[in-house]
Amino acid sequence: MVSVTHAAHNIEVTAESLQEELARLQVQKQALERELAAVVAHLGSVQRALSALETLMLDRAAAAPTGTADAAAAQRGQAATPGEPQTDRASAESADATPKSAPQPRKPESGKAAERPVAAGTATVGQKKYGKLTEQIMEYFANVGDVDVRARDVASALDRDSDSGSINGVRSTLDRLVGASRIERTGRGLYRAKRS
Repeated sequence: MVSVTHAAHNIEVTAESLQEELARLQVQKQALERELAAVVAHLGSVQRALSALETLMLDRAAAAPTGTADAAAAQRGQAATPGEPQTDRASAESADATPKSAPQPRKPESGKAAERPVAAGTATVGQKKYGKLTEQIMEYFANVGDVDVRARDVASALDRDSDSGSINGVRSTLDRLVGASRIERTGRGLYRAKRS
């Protein structure tokens, strides 16, 4: 009789443990779904920014030959009639290169795209704030001195702790800076300014 009650007690304990584990896993699943949604949104914004940059590069490449032909004709004192057909062709090419619903240029949030120079006349307030993540991080480390800091602390100091995607962008940039030997990793998730 004692073994039956002991077995029943073990089953109850196991069932309670499994219920607690189920609740914990459901919370974890919801957190992962939110993080996945943030990553998908970030991926979309990076793709739109890349598309806008490619369009700008195509426009600039199409305009460059026209500008040099016109400048050469002006230096010789001749009319730029050979350049005029090129201008029409270049504008037709840029119209073809522009998608039907042209994406609005957006700021890159992190990674290599954040370090690319912004074309003149396209800088906005958001780009001024987020366009130079590497420089902002290096300035932060110069100000904090010889102290170990976490990526979340860096993101918070740079006002980039609004969501996990922004914090992960800071983390990725920190990892690139470690790879470039501009800062040091002192432990798991800990970073420090490079000692001179």
